[in-house]
Amino acid sequence: MTATTAVPKGTTTAVPKRTRRGAPWLAALRTPVGVCSAALLVTVALLAVLAPLLWGDRAAVVDTGAISQGPSGAHLLGTDSLGRDIFYRTLVATRLSVALALAATAIGVLAGLVLGLLPSVLPRRAGRLVTSGVNIAVAFPGLLLALFFAVVFGVGTRGATLAIAFALAPGFARLVQTLAAGVVGRDFVSAARIAGVGRFRLLVRHVLPNIGEPLVVYATIGAGGALLAFSGLSFLGIGVQAPDYDWGRLLREGLDGIYVNPAVALAPGAAVVLAGLAFNLVGETVAAVVGIRTPSARIRHRPVPPVRTAPAEETGDDPLLVVENLQVAFPGPAGWTAPVRGVSFTVGVGEAIGVVGESGSGKSLTGLAVSRLIEAPGVVTADRLDFAGTPLLTTPERELRPLLGTSLAMVFQDPMTSFNPTRRVGRQLAEVSEQHQGLSRSRALARAVDRLRAVRIPAAERRARQYPHEFSGGMRQRAMIGMGLMGRPRLIVADEPTTALDVTVQRRLLRLLARTRQAENAAILLISHDITVVAQNCDRVLVMYAGRIVEDLSATGLTYADPASAPRHPYTRALLAATLELDTDRDAPLPVIPGRPPEPSEVPAGCAFAARCPRATDRCRAEDPVPARVGQGHRVACWHPYEDAGRESGREAVASGGPE
Repeated sequence: MTATTAVPKGTTTAVPKRTRRGAPWLAALRTPVGVCSAALLVTVALLAVLAPLLWGDRAAVVDTGAISQGPSGAHLLGTDSLGRDIFYRTLVATRLSVALALAATAIGVLAGLVLGLLPSVLPRRAGRLVTSGVNIAVAFPGLLLALFFAVVFGVGTRGATLAIAFALAPGFARLVQTLAAGVVGRDFVSAARIAGVGRFRLLVRHVLPNIGEPLVVYATIGAGGALLAFSGLSFLGIGVQAPDYDWGRLLREGLDGIYVNPAVALAPGAAVVLAGLAFNLVGETVAAVVGIRTPSARIRHRPVPPVRTAPAEETGDDPLLVVENLQVAFPGPAGWTAPVRGVSFTVGVGEAIGVVGESGSGKSLTGLAVSRLIEAPGVVTADRLDFAGTPLLTTPERELRPLLGTSLAMVFQDPMTSFNPTRRVGRQLAEVSEQHQGLSRSRALARAVDRLRAVRIPAAERRARQYPHEFSGGMRQRAMIGMGLMGRPRLIVADEPTTALDVTVQRRLLRLLARTRQAENAAILLISHDITVVAQNCDRVLVMYAGRIVEDLSATGLTYADPASAPRHPYTRALLAATLELDTDRDAPLPVIPGRPPEPSEVPAGCAFAARCPRATDRCRAEDPVPARVGQGHRVACWHPYEDAGRESGREAVASGGPE
């Protein structure tokens, strides 16, 4: 579930360079599948072009003195019933076999594309008729459709080509309809409609570019199926007719003498298999390129934290969560990028910790790393990452699953994407008790209803039978908390749970978290952009910037009520100065922090905030400060922290005006 690795000390994180346009394809061709697909495809292409020119005459020579002979020095694979060389005929048949398969694939893809996009262009009733027709056609086996269309279009090359094409079209059309339906409902398509973009242009400019990659993969793999189907029709005698021949016709002609000379039938059969394998392997290679943009196999150096941080200051005798020197890194074309670099903190039992910072500061990744939710190719490293006394990075996943499933709850920013849209909410909550507490299906569902009541969802029994899309945003957030309460959570990681909620729902949700904390004695790690919300609902605040904690202070210090715990870091004071309050002058321009945070792959040397800080010096640009203790439970990573407790001092770090 989480990718972890041990790394050597002292290695630096490489800065990715601009990727060459063809680099993903070159990387894919270096893989075993890529090498095999390229070799087979080049071989088939060369034979299709050169074989008729080089050996066409030899393949057509009739030798009545060498009828139905076995393999020999003169005839490598023997001869057919007219004394023609099987080896040369198999090579020459490559052109017609591959050309007909590609032609059928092209026609089928074009027809499927039209049928798949028609419902988005036609009026609703006509579109439903097209969709119904496609669904009925998909229900029939492809070979049955091919035989049906072969009878309709007639025996021969043209009829077989059209038959294979129209047998391929319904499946491709169904794929196009499904992909297009997922894109048509997005906001950028609605914006284009409002702007007056016509339906045809809407499809060409906004829909097709967003569904093109899977269609290319499907078409590439479909070419192999078309080759096999075409050979099957020729084998049945309704495909290619004499005097022309393809691999299917050669297989049919050689079947009668298979007991005398097996090579007569095995040679064209092997050609069909190898050519079909070439198309399928090419499809797999294309899928690998369009699905993975940054191949991690090319990265040679493992990531390590670029700067050692001070150990986390423990709270209480037995902290619930201990994080020391945490780093989360992801591979790039030329090295590793570390959005979280050297984070250290602790969370005590029943304590509420807030994590604030601008977008891209590493807040959410820190929460995901603590919850063991960083997926490969991401890598998590830490000197220490313990939850409830259990090391998360070294304990096997099988042993961690019961602990994390019952003692840690995760509240995601968008619970609509966190719930399975195809399952009822009650069943999803009940699954936790079934898996971790061994309850029966009925008892687990009853507990799920009880947990929904606990998070103040009205008509909990009825709501438990509903699907996530039938819940409002606030109710989904509460249901997500209810899922965490199915066990006995000791830590709740809330990743921006109030984002996109109105003020009333936000207040209810925060009260629910507070009640849960009090009732279960659970600790809370609240990740938010809103520093005011964090100050009102947390005991301590971690201020993050460019993947590091720049200040760890008491939440009461954010109000400047206690001079001893007032914020000292220029970034923290700039965030507070840019926060709007009820007495803010509405006629004055909005205060903003000048500049932008650095990209994770372009973090400068020294303090990352130096380029935006009014107190920065040459030392700040050269040396990265290590968090130092400046008071009880107060740490600051700054070479020139503020010493005064005045609120006005932070306003020198903000500018008046809109964002850049």
